[in-house]
Amino acid sequence: MNKRKPNKFVLAGIAVVHLAVMTLTWRDLRGRSSGQVRGNKKAWRAASALNTTGSAAYWLFGRRRA
Repeated sequence: MNKRKPNKFVLAGIAVVHLAVMTLTWRDLRGRSSGQVRGNKKAWRAASALNTTGSAAYWLFGRRRA
């Protein structure tokens, strides 16, 4: 059976994108009060640290519009 090895450059690029998006999410969370965030800020930080979809969910659903 021929197993494909993941390209290291692709994985590195995905990691860089994840770190950038996570950093922007955490910066936004730090600047908002608890009333401007749906749910617990610590839970949103944990979700964004786990994967990029956690950050996307925060930007789509976690922020209250002023």
